Amino acid sequence: MPKKTAKELIGFQGALGAFSQEATRRLLGPDAEVLPCERFEDIFRNLKEGRTTGAVVPIENTLAGSVHENYDHLQNFELPIVAETSVRIVHNLIARPGVAFGKIRRVYSHPVALNQCLDFFAANPQLERIPFYDTAGSVKMIVEEGLDDAAGIASSVAAEIYGARILRRSIESDRQNFTRFFLLRKPAYAKRHPVEAAPSAVWKTTLVFGTRNTPGALFRALSAFALRDISLTKIESRPLRGRPWEYLFYLDFLGRVDSPNVQNALNHLRELADFLRVLGCYPKGA
Repeated sequence: MPKKTAKELIGFQGALGAFSQEATRRLLGPDAEVLPCERFEDIFRNLKEGRTTGAVVPIENTLAGSVHENYDHLQNFELPIVAETSVRIVHNLIARPGVAFGKIRRVYSHPVALNQCLDFFAANPQLERIPFYDTAGSVKMIVEEGLDDAAGIASSVAAEIYGARILRRSIESDRQNFTRFFLLRKPAYAKRHPVEAAPSAVWKTTLVFGTRNTPGALFRALSAFALRDISLTKIESRPLRGRPWEYLFYLDFLGRVDSPNVQNALNHLRELADFLRVLGCYPKGA
C-alpha cells in the first residue's frame, strides 16, 4: 500500500460518499483527507498544479466498460499510476429519514448507476429515472432540498454521511459489478515515495503506444510481448486527435518495467512504434 503522509490531500470525482471515496480508503486507509471534484478533468488538473498530492480515478467497470475520458487524461496530463484497486459496486435506494418506499416517485443517480438497476425499475414501473451527475451527490441533493417523493441510488457510505435512510439494499441487476481505480501521483512525488509491496507481489505495467496505419502493424507490436511470454491483461484503443481513423493503444501487462524481459519487450516495441510512453508500474490489485 502506498504510504500516506499527514499533509496528503487526495482528489476524486463526485460528492463525499462516492464509490471513488471507498477506493481512496482502500488505497490509503480510512483517514485519508479527500477533495471531492465535480469533473474528472478537475482531478487531474488539481494534481498537476499541486493543489492535491494524489488522485483516485475510475478506469473501467466490469459492466459499463472503460472510462474513456480518463484514458485520454492519462495521456494528456502525464501523471504516473502508482497503485490500483477494485471496488464491488453495491447500489442502494436511499431517501430522507422518515420517507417510506411507497412515497417515492422519482429516483436520481448517475446514468451508469441507473442503467445497472434496470431489473429493479422493471419491477417498480411507478418510479421515474432521472440522471444526475453523481451517485452520492444525488443523495446529498435530496436531503438538502428536503424532497419527500424522491430517492437516490448510491453507496451505504453516502447514506451515513448525509444522514439518509436506505430503503432497499443491493438493487443492482448484476452482483458481479466491480470498478477498477488508479491512484495517480506527480512524477517527482512518485520518485520520492516509491510504492511498498510484498516480495511476492505481482506487478502490472500500463503504457500507451501508437503505430503507423499499415497492415500487420499492431500484430508486430504485440509480438514484442508474446515472444517473451509476457501476459497482456487489457488493450484499449482511443482515437488519435488530429489524425482521423488513427488510434493510440493503451496496454496493461503483468511484469515490472525494470525486469530484463520487459525491458527487452519495450526496446523491441520502440523499434516498431511511432510513439511509446509508460504510464505506470504498480502492484496488481486484488
